[in-house]
Amino acid sequence: MSQDYPDATSIAASVRSQEVSARSVVTAALARIVNQNPSLNCFTSILAEQALADAEVVDQAITQGKDPGPLAGVPFGVKDLFDIAGLTTLAGSKINAERPPATRDATLVTRLKQAGAILVGAQNMDEYAYGFVTENSHYGASRNPHDLQRMTGGSSGGSVASVAAGLVPLSLGSDTNGSIRVPASLCGIFGLKPTYGRLSRAGTYPFVHSLDHLGPFARSTRDLALTFDLLQGTDADDPACTNRPPVATLPELTKGIDGLRIAIADGYFTKGAEPHVLAAVEAIATVLGATRQITIPEAHRARAAAFIITGSEGSNLHLNDLRQRPQDFDPATRDRFLAGALIPASWYLQAQRFRSWYRDQVRALFNTVDIILAPATPCSAPLIGQATLVLDGEEMPLRPNIGLYAQPLSFIGVPIVAVPVQCPGGLPIGVQIIAAPYNEGLALRVAAFLESKGAVAALVPTWKPLK
Repeated sequence: MSQDYPDATSIAASVRSQEVSARSVVTAALARIVNQNPSLNCFTSILAEQALADAEVVDQAITQGKDPGPLAGVPFGVKDLFDIAGLTTLAGSKINAERPPATRDATLVTRLKQAGAILVGAQNMDEYAYGFVTENSHYGASRNPHDLQRMTGGSSGGSVASVAAGLVPLSLGSDTNGSIRVPASLCGIFGLKPTYGRLSRAGTYPFVHSLDHLGPFARSTRDLALTFDLLQGTDADDPACTNRPPVATLPELTKGIDGLRIAIADGYFTKGAEPHVLAAVEAIATVLGATRQITIPEAHRARAAAFIITGSEGSNLHLNDLRQRPQDFDPATRDRFLAGALIPASWYLQAQRFRSWYRDQVRALFNTVDIILAPATPCSAPLIGQATLVLDGEEMPLRPNIGLYAQPLSFIGVPIVAVPVQCPGGLPIGVQIIAAPYNEGLALRVAAFLESKGAVAALVPTWKPLK
């Protein structure tokens, strides 16, 4: 087990066997956070006292011969839109800081704690999850562990940076238009956006009810699958949560890819990308023996419709504050919300109608293929403060376009695993492994095969965390 980058499965095994104590694991994690968070700015709150107390409970359970859970002693963090009992849920905003503390944990936080994991803090994000950069005007920018001058992506930037830097082995984030896959791609770790409704959103601050997903980050497919399995389950407190029973994905990881029909998304998903991005997809396809290409129809319109739904629903949630205290918003967030508030209702309705049609078209593709490959972002991590990027020779605004390939897929809620590939120059890039609804196990199975072949792996940052 690496001292700089211990994985969750190894930590839990060592704690359960009493090779190490949960308290010592958590103490080491807190020390890493204290030392490195000033540089990375990935945590907005550190729960040292509570984390050590929770670790003591795990150690006592083991001493008493009780089962401490499959994630015994594993430190984790959560994006600061998850409720944490006793802590105000900021959701990256100044306005929410005036709200009272949460009275109980979010459902997914509770489930990880019940599995023995130890929550060590809340993590930085774009204000109200409306962004792809985690350059927050209230709490500062999170920085990419591979190059501190570069962005993490967002809006789950703090959650991803903490795992990429080895501060914690697991974290939880959210994905509305790509906020799991974009930062996972730019920071070089694994991220899972499950099927829409597969994981409970109860106890989290919403952004867009029609599109919000929650999911985990990890440095291996094994940790990702284990965490996802523990998070599954019905929840009456989230009306969008599916009633499907949990399905274990961890046993799927060793099944290989024999018999799987794998295709590469062409057309829209090849336009605008930097050459090394398409080369990464091609390299993954080669390892998988995939040569077939497939067209996801009308992806450009899906992205446009996603913008309309996002702007309309997102702004509606904040209309009162937009009227009464616009100066207290992050200016970039405020302007997008104000624009969203002006969207005609007829546009929103038409976008939702198109969404239903588009969902049926994409689902039909999975009658002939099992997995679709696509890039996660059109480029590797831009510099913090960078305002534009070049797509197909045209200079475009960076903030909306970094999610170019993620938005059309969040739009219909299919499950996706983002896997990390190393680019020339040492920066990471992500590839999306896309499956049909409720087939997370299949996407994780392909990711695990790639990991076993050395084609994908969480990248070790050139900036080394202190031990």
